Amino acid sequence: MRAALIAILMLGCGAASLHSENDLSESIRQFNDGVRWERFAAAASAIPAKERSQFVDDMDQRAGDLKITDYEVVTVDPRGEREARVHIKLSWYKASEGTVRETHALQTWERRGKTWWMVDEIRLRGAEMPGLAEPPEPVTRSVMKD
Repeated sequence: MRAALIAILMLGCGAASLHSENDLSESIRQFNDGVRWERFAAAASAIPAKERSQFVDDMDQRAGDLKITDYEVVTVDPRGEREARVHIKLSWYKASEGTVRETHALQTWERRGKTWWMVDEIRLRGAEMPGLAEPPEPVTRSVMKD
C-alpha cells in the first residue's frame, strides 16, 4: 500500500512538471506565431501587462516595413521551474529592401504563478533586426549553458 502511494505521488510530480513544460511550449508557440503572423494583440498576451500596449504599438509600427517569413524554436533551456531561455531563429526582410535575412534571438521567459511571460529578447547572432535589442556585450554560446 505504501509503495503504491509513493508511486502515485511520484507520478503526480512528474505530471506537474510535464504540464509546466507543455504550458511553456504552448506559450512560446503562441507568442512567436502571433509575431510571425502580425497578430500582435495575441502575441502580447505573453508580455507582462504593463508592457503590452507599448509592445503592440511598437510591433504595429514596425510591421509596415518588417516582415517575418518564418521562425524556428532552436532550443528551450529550462532554468529551474520558473525561468527558461529560448533560442529562436528568425527569417525576415524589410519590404523597403527585399533581402531575406536570418537572425538568432534569445528570449527569456519567466513563470509567475501559473503563467509564462516573455520578459526579454535580444539578438544572439546574425543580422541586426529592427526592434530586437542588442545584447549589452557580445553573447556567446555559454549564455545558453549558464
